[in-house]
Amino acid sequence: MGHEFPLVEVSGSAYEMGRQHGAQARELVRKYLLWIDKLTGKPRELLCRNAMALEPYMRALGPQFLEEVRGLAEGAGISYEEALLCQCRAEAAHQPEGACTAFALRGEATADGSVLAGQNQDLEPEYADVGILLRVRPSDGRPRSLTFTFAGQLGYAGMNEHGVANFANALYDFRWRPGIPYYPLRRALLEQRDVAGAVEVLRRHRACSALNLVLCDGQGGIADVEVRPEGVAVFQGAHADTLLHANHYLTREYAPCEANSLADSCPRLDRIRELVRLEWGRITVDTMKAVMADHAGDPAGICRHGAVKMHSISGYIAEPSKGLLHVRRGHGCTGTWRAYKV
Repeated sequence: MGHEFPLVEVSGSAYEMGRQHGAQARELVRKYLLWIDKLTGKPRELLCRNAMALEPYMRALGPQFLEEVRGLAEGAGISYEEALLCQCRAEAAHQPEGACTAFALRGEATADGSVLAGQNQDLEPEYADVGILLRVRPSDGRPRSLTFTFAGQLGYAGMNEHGVANFANALYDFRWRPGIPYYPLRRALLEQRDVAGAVEVLRRHRACSALNLVLCDGQGGIADVEVRPEGVAVFQGAHADTLLHANHYLTREYAPCEANSLADSCPRLDRIRELVRLEWGRITVDTMKAVMADHAGDPAGICRHGAVKMHSISGYIAEPSKGLLHVRRGHGCTGTWRAYKV
């Protein structure tokens, strides 16, 4: 495994950005589709049919998203249906994914008062083989952004030029419903100018499944939103400068839904709370890199090593006031970090 994820840079109209993405990452896009086949254990024909059923919900985001998908299909030499499947892998298979530990800190918590936000990305290790960094520079007035994602997938964790960033934790204990998949939704979040705009996007579009999203912006805003098919609930931490989340519900509205589906979630949240408390007022990027390498509870620590077949394949720390996104390839304890200017 290389020390960094491949960087794919695209610009222009939505269609042109998709075409460039597909052409540059053609082999990885095809590899990603093969991984989806293996991961889900379902025929691709069925998955593509399920993806097409979700197309109207993606169209609700605006015409640019599906135009980019069409360009992706052209550039990668795959069908439009396959390109659409890349945008709704979990939803097409009805398979929730991941663990992850996320945070947003500012003010009294950090050494200089500025915002730090990010997460460890906990997934099956094969995902690392198709991971890319996607830098988009739209020509239609939408903000430029940098996203960690998988080849062919247009939305995931990242930050835009206004410092708006999104990070996520899987949530469980929900019933699938027709709605918008999360990867297109997360791309839409990176087209907003502040946290308030991002939260409004989440309120406006009903999702297929459940997810927690940790948000920040370049104006010092932070937010944590638990999203379910029936609606959204904003989580307020014990301190206004600290938002920490793992894989169980914390809001008053949705805590009754929790069935302890991922038993290691509560211990991980307790551990990151403890580590933040110990470094309160002194927290820097390097502090959070160390936190994300913590092994308490191994193999299901903040730095995950194979519990429930998942590993911390990557990590991210956003510094929105500086326009920097730090990205790590590999486990928190052994992976390589690099800072990217958005």
